[in-house]
Amino acid sequence: MFIDGCYWHGCPEHYVPPKTNPGYWSDKVARNMARDRDTDEQLRAAGWTVLRFWEHDPAEECAVKIAATVSRLRKTGEG
Repeated sequence: MFIDGCYWHGCPEHYVPPKTNPGYWSDKVARNMARDRDTDEQLRAAGWTVLRFWEHDPAEECAVKIAATVSRLRKTGEG
């Protein structure tokens, strides 16, 4: 499970491009997003279940999704 920060991970709802040194920071966020996708792919390839949430997601909703995923995986025997 990952909780991604809206700025550092390029949230489609809340990311605001920087006004200071925009080339550097926008590139950094783009690299973070690419690394996140790569990490997800590698973990899934290794049999892991990956859940990602945004920092603005309500904790209760995240908890419900986590519990539902764990319950489903226990029933199916998946990882």
